[in-house]
Amino acid sequence: MVKLNTYTREEYKKYIIQQIDEEQTLKVHETVMDLHPTDRAEIYRELTDKQKEFIHTVLSPAEMAEIFEQLEAEDQAHFIRTVDELYVANMFDELNADDAADFLAEMEDNKATEILSIMQQEEAEEVRELMAYEEETAGAIMTKEFIALRASDQVKDVMERLREEAPDAETIYYLYVVDDKDKLAGVVSLRDLITARPEDTVADAMSTRVVSVDAEEDQEDVARLIKKYDFLAVPVVTKQNTLVGIITVDDILDVVEEETEEDFGEISAVRGSLDAKISSFTAAKKRAPWIVALMFLGLITANIIDQFEETLEAVVILAAFIPLIMDSAGNTGTQALAVVVRRLATGDVERGQIGGMIRREFGTGVYLGLFCAVTIMVLIPFLYGNWVLAGVVGTSIFITLSIATVVGATIPLIINKLKIDPAVASGPFITTLNDVIGLMIYFTIATSMLAYLPN
Repeated sequence: MVKLNTYTREEYKKYIIQQIDEEQTLKVHETVMDLHPTDRAEIYRELTDKQKEFIHTVLSPAEMAEIFEQLEAEDQAHFIRTVDELYVANMFDELNADDAADFLAEMEDNKATEILSIMQQEEAEEVRELMAYEEETAGAIMTKEFIALRASDQVKDVMERLREEAPDAETIYYLYVVDDKDKLAGVVSLRDLITARPEDTVADAMSTRVVSVDAEEDQEDVARLIKKYDFLAVPVVTKQNTLVGIITVDDILDVVEEETEEDFGEISAVRGSLDAKISSFTAAKKRAPWIVALMFLGLITANIIDQFEETLEAVVILAAFIPLIMDSAGNTGTQALAVVVRRLATGDVERGQIGGMIRREFGTGVYLGLFCAVTIMVLIPFLYGNWVLAGVVGTSIFITLSIATVVGATIPLIINKLKIDPAVASGPFITTLNDVIGLMIYFTIATSMLAYLPN
């Protein structure tokens, strides 16, 4: 149970509801604001619509903004629909520009335009600027709430400025230095400023070696860069090196979660249907295209079995090992797919390493095939009393697993080369493809050894 100071969250909730029912405006304000914004949002979410309306009268738009940022998208949308537009616009003035842009981008154009028209001009312009960038780029996720310094600023003046402006800034641990044309010139940390002498200038404490990202750069590349350098923030610049924003590590955590969910949806062929709140029909509609496509691929599998009907009629026992061949091929291929997609997503694949990675997966497949072949060739004579059958199944497993890993590794690399998300080479697709390959290998070997197999 979560403890908030000396009380549990549930006790706080009951206390707030009691104050709301008694319309104790000042008490409600004091109790709510005493909580962490995350706890405020959790309690707010569990209130009735009438109780929420009272909260809106108690909290200012700026105070409500802290709760709004913590709400789920569905609760945010409900808030927008039920609250006065002027209150909403004033609250959006208090939000970080990137958070406001993210939400307005999901709204209907006319509603978003209306809210922007009521917002303060400066804040509205910042939001419009962010909304103009392509989705999933550095510009789209950056924030405009940062403090820019000049190299000639004195440390004592900067510290005084930080006391005034820090509450409105996204972060003050890194401060970026610009020249007279707002081009990025350096970076200085808060630690450097604290340890510097008051009469020193920013130029004395700053570093001119600044790692930055282009506003058009993909958000995944930004995430990799922040991970590589262990940054808390990174500056965003235009092609002309003009500083236009910063991206903080908390924004990148959201990106990582979003990209992970997207890749998981792609690799399992359920993209768009991971949200537990969507209906069964909507989930089915989103999954249907892949299932139908895989069903047609499954017809190829059925056709292969049909082509080797005579082989199956001659040696019926061969049918018993079809699931074993198909499952082994599909599982091994999916494992290779997961390894390669993960390495592509983290940027671990360098030019010239692709051949080595494919050879590694092929080698892995060979060893897996060897282990499985030896195991099955020991078991089949014991269970079925036939060494030739064991040789056919074992050889098929060995060759199939060796090839399946190469297929699972190669397809996402080809797709990535075509500038398409490699995760779309989904597990079900690789599985079905390897099923086809495995059956072809199995029946080809079985047919060639038909004279030696038991009727």
